[in-house]
Amino acid sequence: MSYLQLLQDSPVLFLAVVFLLGLIVGSFLNVVILRLPLMLHRQWQGDCLEYLTEHHPHQLKTGQPPAESGPYNLLTPASRCPHCGHAIRAWENIPVISYLLLRGRCNNCQTPISARYPIIELVSGLLAALTAWQFGVTPTAVFAIVLTWALIVLTMIDYDHFYLPDNIVLPLLWLGLLLNSQGLFTDITSALFGAMAGYLALWSVYQLFKLVTGKEGMGYGDFKLLAMLGAWLGWQMLPAIILLSSLVGAVVGIALILFRQHQAGKPIPFGPYLAAAGWIALLWGPQLNQAYLNWLQG
Repeated sequence: MSYLQLLQDSPVLFLAVVFLLGLIVGSFLNVVILRLPLMLHRQWQGDCLEYLTEHHPHQLKTGQPPAESGPYNLLTPASRCPHCGHAIRAWENIPVISYLLLRGRCNNCQTPISARYPIIELVSGLLAALTAWQFGVTPTAVFAIVLTWALIVLTMIDYDHFYLPDNIVLPLLWLGLLLNSQGLFTDITSALFGAMAGYLALWSVYQLFKLVTGKEGMGYGDFKLLAMLGAWLGWQMLPAIILLSSLVGAVVGIALILFRQHQAGKPIPFGPYLAAAGWIALLWGPQLNQAYLNWLQG
């Protein structure tokens, strides 16, 4: 019996394997969430210095800031405690379990470790298992899980830094179109119109809001994210995604202000709500659309 056949015949085993894989990948997602913005900041700083050096050298101060020493990417340097520099050993890096064994503290300096790390690992495993349960042992499930993990990363980066990296969004947009050229999630026509309509829908709202108020209501990353979701799920899912994300965003934003967890006037990232709505549409989009149509007719 092949491994694939074994997973098909044992749904519990299949979901357990996906959950454990999700925990492991979740540990890597934490690295991406932490390091990718820092990598982009270094790149942007270098680009700015290069531009000023070439075109406006008089605007530079007498001493340029020293370049960061050593390579810095998703693999290098090895993980260390940000407080004491203690190298994280293998047994200290087991998803969730290590956090519990270490009681949420660095093994060397006893500085508390953020609970966000094991939470993201758990969320990665749980959402991957739920996605696998929805799609079964199919190629569709594999790519749906990849999209799920990417949405987790985008959610946290936008929450922390108020931007959605093109390094993740644009390759996924093209991947969605490629997959749907084979009809994996929708037909290619729906995917193409979904990508165009997704971008133009939020771009139009942005331009109208700016025209009326003189302020920018959202960033271009939000346009690209909705275009990416449209490329994966088709234009038919866009109304549900926009409605869900706007509703949840409004409720959460008002709740944060009422409970004084967020200052009025301070921007709230829209990407996390788009990502959450997109993931819900990925799993239950047709059912949501049908329920909405039934509600309109009833």
